[in-house]
Amino acid sequence: MQVHRLFEIPEHQLAHGAKRESIATKENGSWKAYSTQELVDLSDRLARGLMALGIGPGDRVAIASGNRSEWCLLDQAILRAGAINVPIYPTSSVEDYSYVLQHSEAKICFCSNAEILAKASVAQKASPPLQHVFTFDRLAGQRHWSEVAPLGESVPVAELQKRKDGVKRADLATIIYTSGTTGRPKGVMLSHDNILSNVEASAERLPVDATGRCISFLPLCHIYERMLMYLYLYVGVSIHFQESMDDLGDRIREVKPEVFTAVPRVLEKVYERIIAKGEEQTGMKRKLFFWALDLGLRYEVHGRSPWYNMQLAVARKLVFSKWRAALGGNVRCVSSGSAALQPRLARVFNAAGIPLMEGYGLTETSPVVSVNDARNDGLRFGYVGRPLKDVQVRIADDGEILVKGPNVMMGYYLEPELTRDVLDPDGWFHTGDIGEVSADGFLRITDRKKEIFKTSGGKYVAPQVIENKLKASRFVEQAIVIGENRKFPAALIVPNFNFLKDYCALKEIPFTDRQQVIGDKRILDRLMKEVDTANLGLGHWEQVKKIILLPQEFSIETGELTPTLKLRRKPILTRYAALIDALYEDC
Repeated sequence: MQVHRLFEIPEHQLAHGAKRESIATKENGSWKAYSTQELVDLSDRLARGLMALGIGPGDRVAIASGNRSEWCLLDQAILRAGAINVPIYPTSSVEDYSYVLQHSEAKICFCSNAEILAKASVAQKASPPLQHVFTFDRLAGQRHWSEVAPLGESVPVAELQKRKDGVKRADLATIIYTSGTTGRPKGVMLSHDNILSNVEASAERLPVDATGRCISFLPLCHIYERMLMYLYLYVGVSIHFQESMDDLGDRIREVKPEVFTAVPRVLEKVYERIIAKGEEQTGMKRKLFFWALDLGLRYEVHGRSPWYNMQLAVARKLVFSKWRAALGGNVRCVSSGSAALQPRLARVFNAAGIPLMEGYGLTETSPVVSVNDARNDGLRFGYVGRPLKDVQVRIADDGEILVKGPNVMMGYYLEPELTRDVLDPDGWFHTGDIGEVSADGFLRITDRKKEIFKTSGGKYVAPQVIENKLKASRFVEQAIVIGENRKFPAALIVPNFNFLKDYCALKEIPFTDRQQVIGDKRILDRLMKEVDTANLGLGHWEQVKKIILLPQEFSIETGELTPTLKLRRKPILTRYAALIDALYEDC
């Protein structure tokens, strides 16, 4: 069957191979699954329930929840009722909840748990249009989402069908308020067509089929995982939702997925844990581990010698097979997006037989613009792949990446001037990213246009490039490069304290607590050696001259990371302003 609206995707799955486990969430120690037929039927009943609650075409309904089956079911119900889904990050502040609910004029909000309910309840007082709040968890005195479907018994099935028939492919489907690295959230308007075009084009790059399983743990309120949820349903991949990162490793080994998506920060953590396990080995096992690791770091897609390939086969059998087992043993594709991936991670995971495919996109492009593909000569390390079908990319004179295609947003909700700032009259979306396209059509991202800064000497510095070089060190957990209107670039660095603890033990350096160890001159000097390595190949004006070591990681809770784990530079610079001023005053 042809799919013209997002809510037809489950019917597409039903027509092309109904599944006993279409979606599932672990509840009280066991997986609760919904078949394709149950997904379709319950979504329809919930849609009628929303109609009974007064939801009309174009009305906004908010979902504030982690990843669970209820999210998928309510999303389908909202769309079937002709309404607009407004997802909210569970980790957003009360202020952001209030802003999103007021700005969107959402009439109903579904909250997953008590913590989110508390934020939504505060916001409700300042948002008169918000009439109903339901929860996914059963909470005393609160309306449960299971009450919605029975309300729909008063709404004829024919009325729902009429509502569905009235929805067009070009109609607005969702307003996604961007987490943003600066400023207040903007409501990105995406139509059924925007997202469906991305689903259909992305399906050509997904190396799994209807026999596959995935685990979904990146936030569904972000378009990256949201589009992939539709893609999995479209292809017929069984989705296992994971609401928390706490026991993710156990869930991955349990589900044994063929595919999952991750942001670079998660993959860096996985890599660090693998290295830590290698460090624990002794004797020949340790030598074998690091021999295989070195081999992986030299991996190339093309031009490998027969001798290298023979060694790689041995490494995959003796060492890398354990890496694959730690990810369930069946992984055929790991998709990475949202931020720049260190090429060394792409090399070593692909060498290990874990195809790691980096892509590029934005909320405003629904989201995928380009993605690597291990098949058909479609993989280049350091690049984010070739553009998807029907997506055009060109580089402006100043290096900015411009995108045009059916995936480009309708605009920013109630923000016509902001829309005009990024969408030109010819339909080109100005991404704000700087990049280049290779002769064979691969896109490379070099930095964010807005994050490039100028030193007091008038030289431009692209911080992301340098930050990625710094993070290649095992001593570095997180890094942000600073220096706008200053004499030279510097960096705030959060050390990898687990690795640092082992290093201190080896060098007989005291490690009583984090604050003590970052104040030890020997540690500062050792980190500066890592910085010197990262500076190699950079222009003298780009090189980091000084560093500040920080005792605590940047986090979502402190407002220093977005929900997709990207640096929020302004809050970081504000928080550490005194330290930064002192660093430059000493020069």
